[in-house]
Amino acid sequence: MTAATPRFATLAVHAGSAPDASTGARVTPIYQTASFVFNDADHAASLFGLEAFGNIYTRITNPTQSVLESRVAALEGGTAALAVASGHAAQFLALHTLMEPGDEFVAGRQLYGGSINQFNHSFKKFDWHVVWADSTDPESFARAITLKTRAIFCESICNPGGIIADLPAIAAIAKAHGIPFIVDNTMASPYLCRPKEFGADIVVESLTKFMGGHGNSIGGVIVDCGTYDWLGAKHRYKTLVEPNASYNGMRLAETFGNFAFAIACRVMGLRDLGPAISPMNAFLILTGIETLPLRMAKHCENALAVAQYLEKHPGVSWVNYAGLPGNKSYALQQKLCPLGAGAVFTFGLKGGYEAGKRLCSELRLFSLLANIGDTRSLVIHPASTTHRQLTDAQRTAAGAGDEVIRLSVGIEDKADIIADLEQALAKVG
Repeated sequence: MTAATPRFATLAVHAGSAPDASTGARVTPIYQTASFVFNDADHAASLFGLEAFGNIYTRITNPTQSVLESRVAALEGGTAALAVASGHAAQFLALHTLMEPGDEFVAGRQLYGGSINQFNHSFKKFDWHVVWADSTDPESFARAITLKTRAIFCESICNPGGIIADLPAIAAIAKAHGIPFIVDNTMASPYLCRPKEFGADIVVESLTKFMGGHGNSIGGVIVDCGTYDWLGAKHRYKTLVEPNASYNGMRLAETFGNFAFAIACRVMGLRDLGPAISPMNAFLILTGIETLPLRMAKHCENALAVAQYLEKHPGVSWVNYAGLPGNKSYALQQKLCPLGAGAVFTFGLKGGYEAGKRLCSELRLFSLLANIGDTRSLVIHPASTTHRQLTDAQRTAAGAGDEVIRLSVGIEDKADIIADLEQALAKVG
């Protein structure tokens, strides 16, 4: 990196933004408008025909959203990004762009419970089919690939278990089969891991979590890494390579090159399916991203201290935090996420299901809620909440068995965090 190239913390504050041209406002304004005035009829025609970039309608583009997209693309090292209403919307639009009825995609089974439900059930209505692999076994992805496979999907740091996926090994399998590799980077954020550097073609994130960081807004993002050759692909991705009837026969991959995927997600997914991010949420997430490096460093420092405490507690049977030297993911964490193992991890509580529910009720500093990545420390018992819809076998495979407690360690004083766990564990007994 040269001295002229901004580093991560600088990009987190400045990428994509400039003082407002009309008012001089230094902070990106909230452009709270539904639509935008065109210069003239020719200008309007050029925007609708994808012959020029600009704003038409906030469902598709908005200036506040555009700054957010530019900033996340810079942090992830991508060529372009699309911000949408939620992380689920990001997954939906990314796969909608790749899949046709009857197609399959391979996903690591160690996923957020909502993603497992989305993949197993909701996607079936589109005749898209998930084939499950094991994120701890890269070769399981290779074994799951068929002639119908159109994508490989995994999380960089798996939720809730905190497993680090071997991204380079999975990426090599995807490349060997000519399949795009999608990585959900929510748990790591680009501060800890940039999946593009390890072979990802597409990155998705829930901006609700560490990127926004304050639990006050919902959003998601798709990042086009610009690395996949759509025109030379082994499989035919119709949305990108075939003449598009919506745009006078334009072939998106030919016209937009290494950011064609992001364009396709916007003009063929967001345009028609509509899960737009609000300008207010885009603004709040932008503000949160400015402190991402500071927060993530503190999250990781606190999480390691809490994991070390729990590892020695007699009421705890195991701790699964990749930052602990004895953890199975420790070597991968050192390689892929050298700045830390993140803030979210699980541990096994002696006493099982009922003890897990009671512990969550006895904590005082921790908030019992279904979210991660907040400045505040959060707790949940996945088996009775986020993963409740799954079978016992599915919960166990996802790392959410009866005894599992998931923590999202905040940025409070670590001594206070540990003290709260200590008093709650004493009551559970």
